[in-house]
Amino acid sequence: MKSAMQIAADVRSGVSSASAELERTLAVVEQRNAELNVFLYVDVDGARAAASVIDSRIARGENVGALAGVPIAIKDNLCQVGIPTTCSSKILEGWRPPYNATVLDKVIAAGAVPVGKTNLDEFAMGSSTENSAFGPTRNPLDPSRVPGGSSGGSAAAVAADMTSISLGSDTGGSIRQPAALCGLVGVKPTYGLVSRYGLIAFASSLDQIGPFSKTVTDSALLLEVLAGHDPKDSTSLPEAAPSLVVHVDDGVAGKRIGLVRELYQGADDSVVASVHAAAQALRAAGAEIVEMSIPELGLTLSAYYLIAPAEASSNLARFDGVRYGLRVKADDVTAMMEATRTAGFGAEVKRRIMLGTYALSAGYYDAYYGQALKVRTLTIDAFARAYQQVDLLLGATTPSVAFAFGDKTADPMAMYLNDVFTIPTNLAGDPALSVPFGTGEGNLPVGVQLLGPGRSEAQLFAAARVLEIADGRP
Repeated sequence: MKSAMQIAADVRSGVSSASAELERTLAVVEQRNAELNVFLYVDVDGARAAASVIDSRIARGENVGALAGVPIAIKDNLCQVGIPTTCSSKILEGWRPPYNATVLDKVIAAGAVPVGKTNLDEFAMGSSTENSAFGPTRNPLDPSRVPGGSSGGSAAAVAADMTSISLGSDTGGSIRQPAALCGLVGVKPTYGLVSRYGLIAFASSLDQIGPFSKTVTDSALLLEVLAGHDPKDSTSLPEAAPSLVVHVDDGVAGKRIGLVRELYQGADDSVVASVHAAAQALRAAGAEIVEMSIPELGLTLSAYYLIAPAEASSNLARFDGVRYGLRVKADDVTAMMEATRTAGFGAEVKRRIMLGTYALSAGYYDAYYGQALKVRTLTIDAFARAYQQVDLLLGATTPSVAFAFGDKTADPMAMYLNDVFTIPTNLAGDPALSVPFGTGEGNLPVGVQLLGPGRSEAQLFAAARVLEIADGRP
């Protein structure tokens, strides 16, 4: 499949057209979606109309943007006017938003063609896309295995060559983890760099929207489009989008990169071997590798699974059967809300709402939520100290390659441990990305993770590009 950058260049030059690129995408979706369950909704008519407009504008000599005619898949927790947006939950089945998420407006303004909405773990709560109310998504590299989660559908869309780019959201690793399991580049930007307006919230202090792609350059290109201040989002950084594509080939000569023990300890042997091989590749490219320990990272999984459910219990209170979405009839309002939530929410969502409500309840707030916030502060401080010594950090993205369906569904803790290496960055609000490097069991891809201080995306892309080349991908 062509890269997004190549598609846009071909469409702008007349070598191809937006309509031709879209038809190729729709043909692959038609061929593979029934097997993989990637798209919950394909907007065939809307996408064809959008592609036709782009072709007409190009024929008139207009500049249609950096993503001219590029088909893009959208995670189904991002609002799109008039398009079913469900968060893979029965409680929102059939709901059609009256407005676009800011990131939708940005990709459309840049000339991209939204194809449809992709599957996810319900309300983005999960690491395998097995928690969707509409069935799991399968990993295109091995359909007997999971694609990761929660953005499993967006990852699978790119891995299956349906689209060259897609949008996901990352609360505790939900872009980087499926990127690793599907052999993709996945980016969690600095908190506030990309607007969250129109993202249906899971945990508002942790959620970030970011790109999936097969190449480092495509992710840099898409993040340039997504980034920038949005007055509709009170947490949006008050600054323009950074220049990223021009820095992709900057290299790592003279950089100090920390190899963090806590970011690969306990992973499978093949994953650990890939991390050490990545360190060697960066060293060969001129970086100094510094072996480091950040012990505070060992506390972050516990803190995350108090903070995130607490915020979820507050955010999901809006789904009450009164204003929109599912409503189950009952004798009074209280009974209606209980019946609606019982029927509408899946088991994992209910589990996290109960955990969060308990952590926030009188008598337990200080012991649980309050303590978790203190651990979050310790984590932020620990990262800040680390970045005084080094420019970037290196570790594993996931403890293993993609695992088989059902392997971890019976044990929530085993599932939560899939995010042990990605969660710390969400707590800190810093950027991180996963880039494929090496293979493990079943010749499946391994993702290595690069982490940096706030607003260091350009450096992360440059280091990721070094690894991309060292891994034999031009």
